[in-house]
Amino acid sequence: MEDHAIRPPQTGGAPEALTLLLCAFGFSQAQGQDSPSSRDVTERDKVLRIARTETAPTIDGVLDDPVWTQAPVIDDLHQFDPVDHGVPTERTEVYVLYDDDNLYVAARMFDSEPGEIRARQMVQGQPMWFDDSFAILLDPFNNKRTGYSFEVNPVGSRRDGVFVTPTEQNQDWEGIWHAEARINDEGWAAEFSIPFKTLNFDPNNADWGFTVERSIARKQEDIAWVSFNREVNPGATGVISGLSGLQQGMGLDIVPSIVTSQSTDFETDASNSQTDPSLDVFYNFTPSLTGVLTLNTDFSATEVDDRQINLTRFSLFFPEKRDFFLQDVDIFSFGGLERNGIPFHSRRIGLGGNGQPVDLEVGAKVTGRVGRWNVGALDIQQEGFGAVDDSNLFVGRVSANVLEESSVGMIVTDGDPHSNLDNSLFGADFRYRNTRLPGNRTLEGELWFQQSDTEGFDGDESAWGLRVASPNSEGLLGWLAYDTFSEDFNPALGFVNRSGVERTELTVGYISRPDEHRWLRSNRSGVNFERYDRISGGLESSRIYVQLLELQSHAGDDFTLSASRNREVLLEAFEISDGVMIAPGDYEFDSVGIEVGGAEARALAPELELEVGDFYGGEILSAVAALEWRPNEHLFLGLGYEYNDVELPGGEFVTRLIQVEANYAFDVRWSWVNLIQYDNESNSAGINSRLRWNPRAGRDLYIVLNHGFDAEGAFSRLRSTESRLSVKYTHTFRL
Repeated sequence: MEDHAIRPPQTGGAPEALTLLLCAFGFSQAQGQDSPSSRDVTERDKVLRIARTETAPTIDGVLDDPVWTQAPVIDDLHQFDPVDHGVPTERTEVYVLYDDDNLYVAARMFDSEPGEIRARQMVQGQPMWFDDSFAILLDPFNNKRTGYSFEVNPVGSRRDGVFVTPTEQNQDWEGIWHAEARINDEGWAAEFSIPFKTLNFDPNNADWGFTVERSIARKQEDIAWVSFNREVNPGATGVISGLSGLQQGMGLDIVPSIVTSQSTDFETDASNSQTDPSLDVFYNFTPSLTGVLTLNTDFSATEVDDRQINLTRFSLFFPEKRDFFLQDVDIFSFGGLERNGIPFHSRRIGLGGNGQPVDLEVGAKVTGRVGRWNVGALDIQQEGFGAVDDSNLFVGRVSANVLEESSVGMIVTDGDPHSNLDNSLFGADFRYRNTRLPGNRTLEGELWFQQSDTEGFDGDESAWGLRVASPNSEGLLGWLAYDTFSEDFNPALGFVNRSGVERTELTVGYISRPDEHRWLRSNRSGVNFERYDRISGGLESSRIYVQLLELQSHAGDDFTLSASRNREVLLEAFEISDGVMIAPGDYEFDSVGIEVGGAEARALAPELELEVGDFYGGEILSAVAALEWRPNEHLFLGLGYEYNDVELPGGEFVTRLIQVEANYAFDVRWSWVNLIQYDNESNSAGINSRLRWNPRAGRDLYIVLNHGFDAEGAFSRLRSTESRLSVKYTHTFRL
């Protein structure tokens, strides 16, 4: 099922949109208001003069070190949800220090009911939105565009992320930093030590963007030092000032790994054992420019993909999860694009056509910032597979910060990891953002162009797009987008699942937040229109989606009611399921849907989505059900079930996708994570079981089992097809 929430996507827009949306969502709502409010100006100008310490605090979550008495205190926090800039229900104090090597942050989260503190995530790097938590946001370049987040919950589980745009972050990134937290009689406390070796920064810049966020799960309350539009991100921070003399040592990280594995192919009864070393070397040419060298790269500890059911004729998108490619991933983001038409998608590298791993002999990457310039270069030597020869793959990206919150840049790629044809691409983009419009409104947008060049192709290989949006957390919001992808557009190192089309999208929504309603926190409604026209002429598909209402309670429960009308024009038949064909034709069909979700702050959180309607001249019933159980900080059990019952003129079929998660954390250092999946489209099941020992950031031991089965039913009549057991140890040496 799709996430139909009316939220701005990262796509393109149309030329007339700037004037239209500026009038509709920006200035028109500012009538009769001060421009901008004095509250916002004062908050964004917050400055904390940071103190240097000669004695490093002990990071244990107790806050009894005398050194914290020397630290300046932040205690002027405010709510940003449910009441924007409201008075917090609980008090918070934050302390900030630094020395040559580390930034230190401590926080006291006072709580009038310490027994009600939520802390049920002990697995490092996993989501904790259902827990109480405290997070730090750093923008070391103070450029309002990029930054890092570091988050901890009351039992000391850590999660981090890197912002790929001013408002979106990739939380698959993992840096080396340290934090401890403990619950006490007054609430709970946390201490952080963030090495400057982990960060890219300008040593000549004494002012860093900085804010903090505290979440109180049982109250669904979020608190911050600085926020904007009910969000905490690099575009809205205060400043910690006075940083100087920061050191990164030699700026050298040496990360050797050793992997031993045993694999079995049950089809041929063949077994294979091997032990392989690998090496990653990170070197800071300057504090803001990092080089990475990887040899015999191993991805055996990477999480497996979540399976997806595809009821369309277009390719599915799977996100990147491998650490090497996630480092400084924000540098390579382009034009605000997230899926169709992105010029660089790292999953194209190191994976064959059917998803099997392909060895990488050597790889090098340079990423960072020089003044207002953001630069990135990636060069990979990939081994051949099947009929594909060894290939050299290159990506280069450069952008410059312009205006107060915007950027302009270009990207080039060279090489095709899946064929022996020469392929290259050039792209240019402009990304605009302005959060200081009258009435505290925001206007943002992107303009981009790409041109691919593929051996043997003489046609048009261009693509371009434009988007303009006013993303607001209350009142009117909307966006308008237009982009076009020529028939021969071929970003061999990127991702495209629709070409030869022009896409137009318009969304208008409204969010209301009733004052002091006894149970209702917000109601979101809106209309989304999306249309794909073939460049050669004629409609390919269109969709009108109406979100009649999306209610959210103060407890975190939600209810959504929606309706949609789809039109699909097929020029040729396609097989939607084994033996079931959809004939060429012009199809129009309607559906209605409901979604009900329970608050994840509770120990037991159910979710149900239902959609019923017409489908390609027939009928469809779709259901997605999920149930999550977190009885304590050690155990998590999750069950997900997706069901589609389809009746078509050409036949009928039922799809089932089942996912079972079972995680157990012995403590914050030892965790056992299991994902079991089955789908009846492939008639297969798989187990991914990962035991991890993480005694300290930068040191990891993994024992990973991947086992595949043929299955004639839902986890029944199983027959083993392949199995692989791997043991991997990684240790980071910092010099």
